[in-house]
Amino acid sequence: MSSKHNTFCRVCEPSCALIAEVENDEIISLLPDRDHPVTKGFACHKGLATLEIHQDPDRNNYPMKKVGNGFERVSWDEAAAGIAEGLASVREKYGANSIASYTGNPLAFNSMAGPAIGSFLIKNEIRRNFSSGTQDCTNKFAGSEAMFGSSTIHPIPDIENTDFLLIFGSNPRISHMSFLSIADPMKALREASKRGAKIKFVDPRVNESVKGIGEVVHVNADTDVYLMAALLHELDATGRFNAEIIHQHGERIEELRTFIANYSPERVASVVGISAAEIRQLAEDFADAGRAAVYMSTGVNMGRQGTIAYWLLFMLSFVSGNLDKPGGNIYSQGFYPAAKAGKSRNDNPFFESAFGEMRKIRGSLPGNLMADMILAEEDPVKALVVISGNPILSMGGGEKMQRAFEQLEFIFVIDIYPNATAAYADYVLPATDMYERKDINICGLGLQQQPFVQYTDFIVPPKAERKPEWWILARLEQAQGFGENAEDAGIEFEVQPPLGRLDHMLRQSDLSSTQLQDMPHQTAVLPIPQAGRFYAEWIQTESGRVDCCPEIFTEALGLCEEIFVELEAENDSQLKMISRRTNYMVNSWFHNVPSLKREKQQTNPLYMHPEDARARNVGDGSEVKISNNNGEVLSSVVLDESLKPGTVAMTHGWGHQNTRMNVARKYAGVNANSLLPTGPGSYEKLSNQSFMTGIPVDVEVCG
Repeated sequence: MSSKHNTFCRVCEPSCALIAEVENDEIISLLPDRDHPVTKGFACHKGLATLEIHQDPDRNNYPMKKVGNGFERVSWDEAAAGIAEGLASVREKYGANSIASYTGNPLAFNSMAGPAIGSFLIKNEIRRNFSSGTQDCTNKFAGSEAMFGSSTIHPIPDIENTDFLLIFGSNPRISHMSFLSIADPMKALREASKRGAKIKFVDPRVNESVKGIGEVVHVNADTDVYLMAALLHELDATGRFNAEIIHQHGERIEELRTFIANYSPERVASVVGISAAEIRQLAEDFADAGRAAVYMSTGVNMGRQGTIAYWLLFMLSFVSGNLDKPGGNIYSQGFYPAAKAGKSRNDNPFFESAFGEMRKIRGSLPGNLMADMILAEEDPVKALVVISGNPILSMGGGEKMQRAFEQLEFIFVIDIYPNATAAYADYVLPATDMYERKDINICGLGLQQQPFVQYTDFIVPPKAERKPEWWILARLEQAQGFGENAEDAGIEFEVQPPLGRLDHMLRQSDLSSTQLQDMPHQTAVLPIPQAGRFYAEWIQTESGRVDCCPEIFTEALGLCEEIFVELEAENDSQLKMISRRTNYMVNSWFHNVPSLKREKQQTNPLYMHPEDARARNVGDGSEVKISNNNGEVLSSVVLDESLKPGTVAMTHGWGHQNTRMNVARKYAGVNANSLLPTGPGSYEKLSNQSFMTGIPVDVEVCG
């Protein structure tokens, strides 16, 4: 007899509600929850494909130990003892600073793992911590912290009420919307468009979201910051700054004016790739809209100046009077006041290191320095803990990263898959998937168009010997002899997971995990975000005002001009590579799903505009070498008129030749990240965000 259970997807931020049908402890179907009060039956095919991941025979099922060139199954006791011994040996030989960690993207959707990881890192004195955040979003944390006084303040566009929406670097039809949690963004955009809202997509591609919804502003890759500056320049020059709002709620406005004065529409036009007249018209349309909103995603985050772009984005909102206004950008609290929890300290975050002045962003060092810290002659990293991540494929400098991993003396990996990174590990530990653990939808906190919180129990018991991350790390702490966990770490799965932190957070909305379990759909729907509270309640700067030109940006603003001059002098024939997302993968962890390997989705070609192809004697299907000073890869060409001439595109997350995942290995593709820079100078100093888009490349026909 089958039974149905409420749960939700944990692939991206909307946390779309699902119904799992279970029979004999097996999930036999996974469907959208059509009666859910918020997501209302929406779920994308990638979310539904997580059932294939749950059922995948290539999953990690047992603790595995590297023996020779292969792996052998061991017991949890043997694995825990071996890892404790391996870490102790490295610490004794090189000191605690020789151990580092890397945490991956799936942990953002795992509410139980965070406290356990924090405990493990602290008890092991692991201070060199890296994360996938520096590959896609740390610029937003740095920008929010500087402008608003907290890394967790990210006012979302009020799509339902806006008259004009300016979107930079986002393709919601393919990737939904990051830092904006909304189950069906295309429906929301269609409805806005139907009622007359103008929607502009700033992008080097006419992306899949544009058709029938809005218009593209076809810019050159990684030049968004100069378009934003020019829009502000035009608003100021035409008297469209809202003097009253600025007087009441802003500071350092003259410093902002000084910066944007250098970037008139006429000056930036050739660099941005659109005419001065188009820039002025865009500024006029934005200013004339009764209610205008802004939004920016990874297409800009991953450039050289993501923090500066995020700052200028919100300056467009603030100086026009659209911040904290219906139809503009509004802060969404959710079930916990994260704005206050993310409040920054006012001291200088930078410190000196062997790699120059640097900082941590939400605990993370620059990911693009991980290989350098491993390969360093003095004080190198010698052991690495990897949890739910695949840095071998997801970070820049593929070959350099491989050399670095070969130098490590000890590695252990916690993951659901034996991925390319796990191939280098001494121990690989099997984690549960999203249907084998308890959870709440924590990732969208502070970002939801319609705030809600949902609880899910584990839908089926974990297969084989898979364990949740909190259990695994507690077991390792026990083996290491740390504190009370040494005697009682909750080693039997039936012992309840640590819900204390979540219940503390839920109490801020007069809720608890127990209450959620008894609610319809195990969901509490919370109040819709309202304008008018931002300046009185949410902003966390010491002055209570928006910092319109943070002093911490001084060096970056000088670099901004240097980059502009460099772009002005660049050869017109220089190609720039951007990352192209598809509906058939998610970073590097959906590559073993057979249903997503359709005929045209079995490799990652180079997409190229026909004009650029003709100039290089390249045709559709030609085999080419894509190269630069960072590396080279071989792939085939697909001609694509949606690209702005001068822009090429590849999908990242491929290159699965060295993995025990059979489908991924069969359709291995090439690692486009081998073309990315790494090391000092390859990331934004303000945010540690890696330089991953607008990459100069050369393309030539093979042979």
